[in-house]
Order: sequence, then structure tokens, then C-alpha cells
Amino acid sequence: MESLILFSLVLVLLFIGLPVGICLGLSSILFITFFSHDSLSSVAISLFGAGQHYTLLAIPFFILASAYMSTGGVAKRLINFAIASVGHFRGGLAMASVLACMMFAALSGSSPATVVAIGTIAIAGMRQVGYSKEFAAGIIANAGTLGILIPPSIVMVVYAASVDVSVGRMFLAGVIPGLMAGGMLMLAIYVVARIKNLPSEEWKGFGHLVRGGKDAGWGLFLVVIIMGGIYGGVFTPTEAAVVAAVYSIFIALFIYRDMGPLQGKTWTNETDADHARIGFNGTVYGVSFFLVWEIMSFFVFADSETVTGGDRAIWGLIMSVLIALFYVHKRASHLEQSMVSCLVAGMPIWGRNLSLMTRSFFPALFGEESRKVMLDGTKTTIMLMFIIANALLFAHTLSAERIPQMITEWMLGVGFNWFTFLIAVNILLLIGGQFMEPSGLLVIVAPVVFPIAMELGVDPIHLGIIMVVNMEIGMITPPIGLNLFVTSGITGMSLAKVVKAAMPFVLVLMVFLVLVTYIPALSTALPYSIMGPEIVQ
Repeated sequence: MESLILFSLVLVLLFIGLPVGICLGLSSILFITFFSHDSLSSVAISLFGAGQHYTLLAIPFFILASAYMSTGGVAKRLINFAIASVGHFRGGLAMASVLACMMFAALSGSSPATVVAIGTIAIAGMRQVGYSKEFAAGIIANAGTLGILIPPSIVMVVYAASVDVSVGRMFLAGVIPGLMAGGMLMLAIYVVARIKNLPSEEWKGFGHLVRGGKDAGWGLFLVVIIMGGIYGGVFTPTEAAVVAAVYSIFIALFIYRDMGPLQGKTWTNETDADHARIGFNGTVYGVSFFLVWEIMSFFVFADSETVTGGDRAIWGLIMSVLIALFYVHKRASHLEQSMVSCLVAGMPIWGRNLSLMTRSFFPALFGEESRKVMLDGTKTTIMLMFIIANALLFAHTLSAERIPQMITEWMLGVGFNWFTFLIAVNILLLIGGQFMEPSGLLVIVAPVVFPIAMELGVDPIHLGIIMVVNMEIGMITPPIGLNLFVTSGITGMSLAKVVKAAMPFVLVLMVFLVLVTYIPALSTALPYSIMGPEIVQ
């Protein structure tokens, strides 16, 4: 009876149009006040605990990293790299859009951010070469959902916090399903492209592919820092989020120079001599390799008792010098300049850029564009944390009334096994995902179904990936599918047309959901091989 009253309160408040966060919090407070023996002080304790939850502290920093990576030319660089990789296949530009979404998902952890950043550029590009607007919009709406499946994912952090499982294992569990989902979408596009004779891009050689990878490299290296740092034991997922935010700010403002006072100012000028540019580029490759080497070797040898920091620095310095000399020798072979003169001539370019970065450091960090990005990130964080805090209060109310335990006993009593239970979970989440934001829905549903899953022998990490995939599909199903609204906004299409365009590819994700649900190894193989099984207390 108590469970019916609580859920009825939520549904009534939702029906009259209150925001989801308020519905969850207000229904919990009303229930505790009038129907529960629990104290109202538990409301304050629960809401305070949400702000103090160590795992949830990762969310603001991942959102900030996503905000900076979504600004400027990061998305354009990823799209160019994706086109260089798969653009020469039939339907290659559409496949490249999916690949770009996969790469950007690994930087942002957010589906709407992926749709906006990649879709704004990719849809216009597909339209120019002959794709229909509907086809392009349907692809981006679906591919954008990979933002919450490919790690690092904000939704995975929320699930891990709500049921107290490892964020690191959740991130690893999303790798294979994320790649598989992207691959299935690309395969579907290729089949449609063969049937409809869609265009392909010209293959421009491996040199073009390497240049694309080089341009996108600094952005993609964020993935290496996050994943390498977590699984190298250097920092926790929450600390990784802080590192990701700092790295994203530095890359956007000072390396790519997509925003702030350095926007439009290139590293080299047309007035620089050819041999000076070659010398400068050579030292850039050397310094870049040294920095990457130091970070990667630190991840690998952090716990080594035989390899010291000095050893790593010496090895890195030797290899960096060799790389710089080889580049200069190769590029300057047609010039009447020695390698030494090229390197010396490149030093003033270094001095000019370092001076420019020093003078622009504080104006870049506190300038108008940075303030706007941080304000947008703060708004997103407050909105999301408000929903999560109230959802955690709702979950506390459920636990205090032993509602999950009662549902568990009922389901076991009527003969549910793991197979039929997962069907029920999928149906529940697919319906709920049509009406609620993913993080809020997860915090409500996860504490209810988690004990049942443990009783039936379902792996907790496998359950988490199933729930995340359901959230993916929920983001592209009406009436509240967030990706549908975002796609409608960037294309100018009506919501009905976007829904119609997205539906054929939703079927691909439905097939993918069935595979993920009933092949646990897709989710558990990688985390268990690296970190071992999740032990639930």
C-alpha cells in the first residue's frame, strides 16, 4: 500500500507539470510527513549527503571538460579525422559522422553535447554532398546517444554512485558495447548506402589520415589521460574528472586556440622563414613526444621500484631529440640549411608563442568566452545535481519503507528468473526513458531493481550497462527524448519529422539492447580481465 501511495504522488505531480526533480523531492517529503515513521531530519541528511558524495563530485568536472571540448574546433578536427578514416566507403560521410560521435563521446560523456558539437557540422556537410536532411538528422540523433555509453560517461557515474559499485569497472564495461553499437550503426548505414547508392568521399591516402589524426590528437589524448590514469592506479575517477577539466581548458585556450584572446592566432606566421618553421615544428614534435612519454610512462611505471622518474626522463629526452632531428633532416633536405641552423631559427617562434601565452594566461582564463562556458557548465551541473539529489531522497524513502525488498520477495514468489527479470527491467526502463531524464530515472530505478538482480545472480556491472543502453534508447524516443529536441533545434525540423527520421536506426539499437542483455560477456569481459569481478557487500 505504501509503495502505491508513493508512486501515485510522483505520477500526480508529474501529470500537473512540475519539474522531475521537484516531483521526486516533494513526493518524498509529503510521504515521510504523512505516511511514514521516518523522521523529517532524514530529508536534510539525504540532501546534504548528495552534495558530499565523493563519486558524484566527478560530475561537475566532467561537465566542465565537456563544455570546453564542445566549444570551438575540436568537433571539426574529429570529423575531419573520421572522414579521412572511413569517408572513402559508400555512405562514408554518414559513417564518419557516427565515428566522430564515438570519438567525441569519449571526450564529453554527454549525449546532448555530442549531438550539438558533431551534428551542427556533420549534418550540414552531409546535406552538401547529397544526403537528405532526414537521413542526416536520424543518424546524428542515434549516434549522439553513444555519449552516455562510451566512457567516461556521466550516467555511468550516477549509476555507480546510486548502487555503490566501481566507476572504473563501469567505464571499462562500456568500451566493448560502445564500439559494438557504433559499429552496428555504421554497418546499417553501409547497407542503406549500397541500396540507395549514396556517395562516397575520395580516398586521399594515408598521409591525409595521419594529418587528420595529428590535428585531433591533442583532443583524443584526453581519453588516454582519463583511462590510463584510472587503470594505471594514478588517480580515482573523481580525480580523473578534475584532470580532464584542467586539460580541456588548457587545450581549448592555449593549444587549439579555438576561443579566448588567442583565437585566430596561429603558432607560425606567413612571414616566418621556411627553415625556421621546420626547426620549430621539429622541436614541437620532440616536446610533444616527451610530454606524452612522461605521462604514459608514469601510468605504466608509477609503482615500479626499479624504474625511477629520472630514468624515464632520460629515455624520453633521448627519443624526443632523435624524433626532432629526424623530422628536421627529412623536411630540410631540399633547403640549403643545416639541421642546427633550422633548430636555432625556430627558437624565436617558440619565444613569441610562449610570450603570447604568458601575457594571455589570465585574460584567457577569466575572459568573456571562458566565463560563458563555465556559466553554461554550472547551469548544467546545478540542473543535474538537483535532479540527482531529489532522486537520492526518493531512493532513501524507498529503502526506509523496504519497498525494494517487498518487490524482490513478490517477484521471486511469482517465479521470476534472471531471464524474465531482465525482460521486465528493459520494458520498465524503455517506458520510463520516454518520460524522464536518464540520470534521474537511473537513481530511482537502480536501487529498486539492484537487490532483485543480486538475488537472481545478475552481475551488477552487466545490469549497469543494460540500464545505460536503455537510457540511450530513451533519449531518442518521444515524447521526452532529449536528443530528439536537440536534433530538432540544430536542424530546424519539426519534432515529428526528427522522430520519423530516427526510428529506422532505433531498431538497430533495439537489436543491440537484446544482445547486450543476454550476452553478459560483452559487458563483463574487459572489466573482469583487468580489475576482477565486482564484489557486492
